[in-house]
Amino acid sequence: MSPWEGGKGAAMTTLETLSESERNRVRITDVKAMQLKDQAGQSLVKVETDAGVYGIGEAGASGPMVRAHLQNLRAMLIGQDVFEIDKLYTRMVNLQHPYRSNIPTVSGVDIALWDVVGKLLNRPVSTLISGRFRDEIPLYINTPGPDDWFDPVSCRDWSQRMKEAPQGWSTLKFGFERLMGNGLPEGRYIPGQMSQTLRATELDLIRQGYENCREALGDETDFIVHCHNEWDLATAIGLARAVTSSNPLWVEDALPVWYSDSWKALKQASPVRIITGEKLELPREFLPFLMNEALDAIHPDLVFAGGLTGCRKIADLAEMFYIPIATHNVGSLVQNMATAHFGASVRNFVITETRISQNTLIDEMAEEKVQVADGKLAVPDGPGLGITLIPEVLRENLIEGEPYWD
Repeated sequence: MSPWEGGKGAAMTTLETLSESERNRVRITDVKAMQLKDQAGQSLVKVETDAGVYGIGEAGASGPMVRAHLQNLRAMLIGQDVFEIDKLYTRMVNLQHPYRSNIPTVSGVDIALWDVVGKLLNRPVSTLISGRFRDEIPLYINTPGPDDWFDPVSCRDWSQRMKEAPQGWSTLKFGFERLMGNGLPEGRYIPGQMSQTLRATELDLIRQGYENCREALGDETDFIVHCHNEWDLATAIGLARAVTSSNPLWVEDALPVWYSDSWKALKQASPVRIITGEKLELPREFLPFLMNEALDAIHPDLVFAGGLTGCRKIADLAEMFYIPIATHNVGSLVQNMATAHFGASVRNFVITETRISQNTLIDEMAEEKVQVADGKLAVPDGPGLGITLIPEVLRENLIEGEPYWD
């Protein structure tokens, strides 16, 4: 067959070209899910096939929630050609009845589909998505920051610990929660509440705290100002201006999640980069931010936003607006490896979050060891995601009452 399929002028993808001879030979037989401890409320997803080969993904929802949604998706998936990933993705995200699609569940299934076709074709996922732009991806970790932001010794001790980590971190992320009760009054910050405010004196304390962190870190270490979608516009602008002297990489998630013109106003007023996206789903929820020039960068989460297929569409959309893409990632080894393949295959990719050094299960749940050096994660070369999970470790780390692959 010509690489131009059906005479429509649409070039075949790498996956379509490599799998052409395999079409309709391997079909989905079941889809399962289970939740591990220390998985940030997320769960693993397993796609089984009649070839005896299975794929593993990760969904940004709990085991019981994902299994409930899989009951609705099974009828759509079982018996389908496992290589028809884009068709299956489209059907899943467009599902309206009897229940609307749960995108975190779809994300887990999609990642598992890419893993299984990679195994069947004996190719790494990143080479099937588009080919690799890089063989390792930059990482950052989330840290609470110094114990005392106004004590130079505390700041230096914290900085030294970060710099001496064997992973070689060069970018950190930290919010200013530790300033509550240490300069900022207790009770001024309520987790999960939108449109909160900070006074000018409080913003000045935040400025001082971040300046102390910058002085301790030096200029060779980047950092991200971590918010949780909790501030009103005036406070978000004040915060961005307060941290400008510390030269952060960007301010993350400063305003409530959904698009409003406040995001555009924040970007226009901010001297530092503005980023959001970890709670957004699918290209359609990123589009208004991009069309209205309301962000300097975006950071979707693969297990929430649509899996590898959905996030690749988001990345392509962002590239049209010359916007770089990072990724949010607090998940298990599976999400880390899926993110590695995503980052390797996306031209405008910048960096991803990880908890590799903070969650020992990440490095224990597969036969292959995670390779991190100089703050970068090596992209696996093995088929699929490039990992072989260890059943005994998975069983030992199920949350209480969770079934093994149900």
